[in-house]
Amino acid sequence: MAWHWESFVYAIVAFTVLYILLNKYAFGPLFGIMEKRRQQVLDQMKSAEQNRAEASRLLEDQKKAIQDTRKEAYELIEQARVTSVRQADDIIQQAKEESVRIKNDALKDIESEKNKAIIALRSQVSALSVMIASKIVEKQVDEKSQEELINHYLKEVGGKV
Repeated sequence: MAWHWESFVYAIVAFTVLYILLNKYAFGPLFGIMEKRRQQVLDQMKSAEQNRAEASRLLEDQKKAIQDTRKEAYELIEQARVTSVRQADDIIQQAKEESVRIKNDALKDIESEKNKAIIALRSQVSALSVMIASKIVEKQVDEKSQEELINHYLKEVGGKV
């Protein structure tokens, strides 16, 4: 096999022409499309990273909002509990004051009725004493009859009271 340099030159010229034509009409647009695709993928990756960062930020914001809401709810519950305890204490205090007032009024009423009863008893006793004395004076009796008369009038007074 002999080596033909003309064939070699023709092959190199043909290859160079083919390379120039392919580079101008095929590789240029192909590399352009590939570069656009690479840029599009980079843009999508950058956009995805930004979206992930935004989602992460929103998630943190939501967690903080939930935590703040829980804290507010706890504070409201605590405030309601304190208010209810205070109201219960106020109601109990009012009930105690009312019971003391009712008790004092009842004691005053009892004392008043007792004083009325004592006054009525004294007037009855004095009236009975006068009546007994007048009966004794009317009737001069011996000691035994006098004792019976006093017992009789005391029983009479005991029945009226």
